[in-house]
Amino acid sequence: MLGTNQPRGDRELVAALLAGDETAFVTVVDTYGPAMLRLARMYVRTRAVAEEVVQEAWLGVLNGLKRFEGRSSLRTWIFRIVTNVAKTRGEREGRSVPFSSLGDDEPDGKAVDPDRFFPPDHESAGAWQFPPRSIGDVPEDRLLSQETLAVIDKAIEELPPAQRAVITMRDTQGLSSDEVCNVLDLTETNQRVLLHRARSKVRLALERYLEEGQA
Repeated sequence: MLGTNQPRGDRELVAALLAGDETAFVTVVDTYGPAMLRLARMYVRTRAVAEEVVQEAWLGVLNGLKRFEGRSSLRTWIFRIVTNVAKTRGEREGRSVPFSSLGDDEPDGKAVDPDRFFPPDHESAGAWQFPPRSIGDVPEDRLLSQETLAVIDKAIEELPPAQRAVITMRDTQGLSSDEVCNVLDLTETNQRVLLHRARSKVRLALERYLEEGQA
């Protein structure tokens, strides 16, 4: 039985899936399939294995629909299944990512290079010495160019796994902070810190790229 607080779209979609509506299934696959594959790739070594994870996750979705109670959105529930399947597969490959613990990848917690701030002995200690570059004056066509988007994608790909997962879900897939915490078993504080670190690094990569273009 679906919860009464479940969005109407989700309720209708789940009902259609349970009724064997092929169009509904195609809609769900088209809507969530690409994001499921990206999520699986964070846990396993190859795209081929990630595709197997997604296939197994779809079976889990179809088999579990009757037990779906609507305590979370359908999207969150599906991503949770993908995550569980991918974690299991990743452990078999020796690539397990400890999302439940905060930022083991950066114990010092420094998201921004300390050299960008004035040193302790300076009268403006702690203030920006080299502040973030404003992108407000950058032409929109350049910001949205394929080359710029490729720089952003590369910066995200090079992030530590936990940061990459959080920024991908929040900024690429549009999940809320609550949904990300649910899918990845993170506390709100952990999610917020990881997102801050990830965004800082991606912004820095974007700044450097834009500065090179003006050199």
